[in-house]
Amino acid sequence: MRKKTYAVAALFAAAALTLSACGSGGDSNKPVADVSVEAGSGKAATVLDNPFEKPDLVLTDTAGKKYDLRAQTKGRPTLVYFGYTHCPDVCPLTMNNLAVAKKQLPKAEQDKLRVVFVTTDPARDTPASLRTWLKGIDSDFIGLTGDFATIQAGARTLGITIEPTTKDKNGKVVSVHGTQVIAFSPKTDKGYVLYGEKATVDDYTKDLPKIAEGKTP
Repeated sequence: MRKKTYAVAALFAAAALTLSACGSGGDSNKPVADVSVEAGSGKAATVLDNPFEKPDLVLTDTAGKKYDLRAQTKGRPTLVYFGYTHCPDVCPLTMNNLAVAKKQLPKAEQDKLRVVFVTTDPARDTPASLRTWLKGIDSDFIGLTGDFATIQAGARTLGITIEPTTKDKNGKVVSVHGTQVIAFSPKTDKGYVLYGEKATVDDYTKDLPKIAEGKTP
C-alpha cells in the first residue's frame, strides 16, 4: 500500500488542490469533468500525523430522519465522502470502488462499517433521490442531505472544499467538490487516513480490514 505522512498544514494545502468540477444537463449529453490533484503525489492513502475530528453534522438521511453523524457512527469504522448523485464520473466511481471492497470483508465487519455519502447538491439530492442512487451501489451506504451551508461547514473541518451548484454559460449544471474519502477509526472516532480520487478497488480492499480494526493501513 502506498502511503505518506503529512502534517495537518500540508494536508490542508493538498486538500484544497483536490477538486472535481462536474457538470451535467444543458444541450449536450457529454459530461463535463475537470479534476486536478496534488502535483506528483500519486499516492492512494495519506496517513495523518494529527487526525481530524469527526464533523459535528446533524443532517437528514434517506428515510427522511435526523442523522447525527458523530452519535450514530460512534465506535464504528467510518468512511465519509462528499459528492453528489448527478456527478458523471468521480462520485459513482469512488462509491462503487468502496462497495466492491466492502464486500471482501467478513460479514461481521461489513455490518460494522459505515460508509457515509454527504451530498454537495442538496437542492437536487433529496432523501428519496439519494436512496434510489445508493440502492444501485450498496443499499447499506448512508446518504445524507440538508442545508448547504451546514454541509459546507462540515466539509471544511476536513479540509474539503465544496461550492454551491451553479450553471455555466451553456446551461450545464456544475458542482465543485473535493474528491477525498476520510477514514475514521472505531477506537478513537478520529479521521486518520485520507484517500484521493486515484485510490483503486485494490487499495481499499487491502486497507479496509485494518481500518475496521482501527489500525493504520
